Amino acid sequence: MEKHIYPIFDRLLQRGAKEKMIGQHSKALWFTGLSGSGKSTVAENLEARLHANGFLTQVLDGDNIRNGLNSNLTFAPEDRVENIRRISEVTKLFVHCGIITLNSFISPTVEMRQMAKDIIGEDNFVEVFINASLESCEARDVKGLYAKARSGEIKGFTGIDAPYEAPPAPAIELRTDQMSIEETVDKLYNYILPLIKSE
Repeated sequence: MEKHIYPIFDRLLQRGAKEKMIGQHSKALWFTGLSGSGKSTVAENLEARLHANGFLTQVLDGDNIRNGLNSNLTFAPEDRVENIRRISEVTKLFVHCGIITLNSFISPTVEMRQMAKDIIGEDNFVEVFINASLESCEARDVKGLYAKARSGEIKGFTGIDAPYEAPPAPAIELRTDQMSIEETVDKLYNYILPLIKSE
């Protein structure tokens, strides 16, 4: 640690007190999957469901984060790692505040997601694999990114000329190319409810 840096975390109000005040247990849901698999859509709809049921949440989305906090980062491999490192540190702060945090990031490698889990804490981290075939993601292509990657306009695009490593043992896997958004959100909501509900 750098000289003249003196963390005061132990003197701050602790997580348990904040969770008790808002009546929930905080978790970090980490949505991973290919571009176009439905990560953001599932996160947004889950947040709406949680809010309607009295839970305090925050969605952290890749595009939003890169428009602000991480606007100085590129999509080079080292910057993609730094992107995830920074957002993991932010997520850790939200979790400490008792807030259920929904993180929507491709985070294409096992190593990258392990780094996030290490920072946030294994007990706080719920890996959600938003699984859809490359064909279905490319067919949706709502942002036109796959077309640009295929034409060579975008280099290093996950799933085309950069690898995606599927989670070997996610907490939950959701096949968004086989279920409706309602079915997907129902399944995820029912899975996490016991983890976040205050006794």
